[in-house]
Amino acid sequence: MSPSFNDDNSLFNFVVKEGNGVKGLVDSGVTVVPDRYIQPPHHRINKQHTTESLENLTIDISELNGPKHDQVVKAIAHAAETLGFFQVVNHGVPLELLESLKVAAHQFFNQPAEKKAVYLEGLSPSHMVKYGTSFVPEKEKALEWKDYVSMIYSNDVDALKYWPNECRKVALEYLKTSNEMVKKLLQALISNLGVKLDDSRLDELTGLKMVNMNFYPACPNPELTVGVGRHSDMGTLTVLLQDGIGGLYVKKAEELSPGNEEWIEIPPIHDALVINIGDTLQILSNGRYKSAEHRVRTTSIESRVSVPIFNAPLPVAKIGPLAELVTRDGVARYKEVVFEEYMNNFFGKSHDGKKSLDFVAI
Repeated sequence: MSPSFNDDNSLFNFVVKEGNGVKGLVDSGVTVVPDRYIQPPHHRINKQHTTESLENLTIDISELNGPKHDQVVKAIAHAAETLGFFQVVNHGVPLELLESLKVAAHQFFNQPAEKKAVYLEGLSPSHMVKYGTSFVPEKEKALEWKDYVSMIYSNDVDALKYWPNECRKVALEYLKTSNEMVKKLLQALISNLGVKLDDSRLDELTGLKMVNMNFYPACPNPELTVGVGRHSDMGTLTVLLQDGIGGLYVKKAEELSPGNEEWIEIPPIHDALVINIGDTLQILSNGRYKSAEHRVRTTSIESRVSVPIFNAPLPVAKIGPLAELVTRDGVARYKEVVFEEYMNNFFGKSHDGKKSLDFVAI
């Protein structure tokens, strides 16, 4: 028998403050989506406005090391300039590790709520680990149908000490084996702009690394909810592992008005990783590269997991349009800020498309 939530406060306390999450809500036996999770119609994902074809945006990045290097750089840059999303194969991350990550994610979220709640904000033994639900539930009118655990990387020792035991080893290996790929992708994108950055600056632009494990429980009314609302990522590059269920959508063009938008589903491809451009790279490129506005639908069939790595600048790093591009373009489209300020603004509001970029707009 499902519990009775007399009002929004009792639901909020159960899901958010007590750490039961959406998983706990589903396990309690709810058969309809509670009102607090029902999105307004313009935020729901209408499949009539979606397409599924994305075969031409799967890139074999092992060819960056061979005679097709220039051709691959152009393909990466084209994806970054248009959709802001692409998929990569032969990326150097062991395929068996990708399967282990999915298993570990399910193991973590299938634990009793009290085991996960030790990582709630304010209770977690380290600021580097946070378990939660939705995005910023205190500021959201409609909650997102998602639980997550977020693990910030500082060094191997701390990761193995503080990250959850169910996933620490595989999450750390995932992060470390993806580093070379991330560096190659960023080098390709920067060189395509006709700009040279030294290794220390490239490292600074991806110096803040965070591994998330996201859990989207099966939903009784997926047409009324979203797993993640429409947003762009704040960092430089995001690496994402999907499972085989699907549900990730990217907005095709920025200029289309609400209601007329077209969204492309990023189909799960076995052995591939999804790459998306973040706000930082749009700012650095003076608008040439596009941070991808994306969102996630829910499903009634089975629970879904995804595992992103967010590669962002160090908090103390300054981000702004590269000087060479401002000279070439004749205008700076964004102001320079310290990344920590941008990050605080990003996390201070609920998801709302790409409005986070308004913080640096000129």
